[in-house]
Amino acid sequence: MPPVRHTGAVTGPRSAVVVNPIKVPDPEALRRLVDERLTGAGWPAPVWFETTPEDSGRGQATQAMADGAELVFACGGDGTVMACVTALAGSDVAMAVLPTGTGNLLAANLGLAGDVATGVQVAIEGGRRRIDVGLVEGQCFAVMAGMGFDAQMLQSTSERAKKHLGWLAYVGGAVKHLRDRPIRVRITLNGGEPMLRRPRTVIVANVGRLQGGVRLFPEAALSGQMPDDGKLDVAILSPNSLSHWAALGWAVLWRRQRVPLMERYTAERVEIRSSRAQPRQLDGDLIKPGRIMEVRVRPGALLLCVPRPGSDPDLAYPA
Repeated sequence: MPPVRHTGAVTGPRSAVVVNPIKVPDPEALRRLVDERLTGAGWPAPVWFETTPEDSGRGQATQAMADGAELVFACGGDGTVMACVTALAGSDVAMAVLPTGTGNLLAANLGLAGDVATGVQVAIEGGRRRIDVGLVEGQCFAVMAGMGFDAQMLQSTSERAKKHLGWLAYVGGAVKHLRDRPIRVRITLNGGEPMLRRPRTVIVANVGRLQGGVRLFPEAALSGQMPDDGKLDVAILSPNSLSHWAALGWAVLWRRQRVPLMERYTAERVEIRSSRAQPRQLDGDLIKPGRIMEVRVRPGALLLCVPRPGSDPDLAYPA
């Protein structure tokens, strides 16, 4: 995509880039690309913030807002994006995703995975949409939260494998836990009657597309239900043998409306209580294991840069 040329006065919004340098193969090339495209479009040069091992982006995004940024680019993996979502949720500062990490779940749901230049162009073209986010223990997520197998898979996938194999690395992490025992949980939706289950995992999702392009909720997000309806999708997966996993996986891959061994619900508030501490994750990033995961939706909390309808048939975000 050629850079946008602009010869007039600087008229664009003030912006900042929160970047995880570990996830960027060539930081200087990234900086040149972003700076050139923004200044070429008549925007002021962005202010750059690097994440640290102690702060994955929340503090940097908060500082960018305090300094007057009207738009923040989140540049890194899922952890960087989630940290920026947490900082920006509830504000009028827009967020744009520049995918450079492995999972890039939010970027994948926007059709931007792996393409920084397109992410910048989307921000320049000005498509904006308020979307819901989920909230768990003070942290926001844009895509999904999970307890059980999905977090175990992430726990068993090395950074080295992700660097070399991309999302395929998660397959190796998943195989290690296919025969693990189910977990005992009590699931409460919107404060209703508790449901006793013995699943392998419970996933609470805001959009439908997961690692590798898998759509756990075919009707959610970009293919029907939008992440701005004030509700979260809940999936309870209960396979207990390799044949069960095969049947479930086949139905999900072929986007069947009825998936064996999976219950699906929608709710604004979800409480999952386990009999023992379980691995947990938010947007593909591990958080501290725990017995309880309480999730609630924050309707329309995040102002997100999205492709304008008609700007590109492969990227257009439904109106």
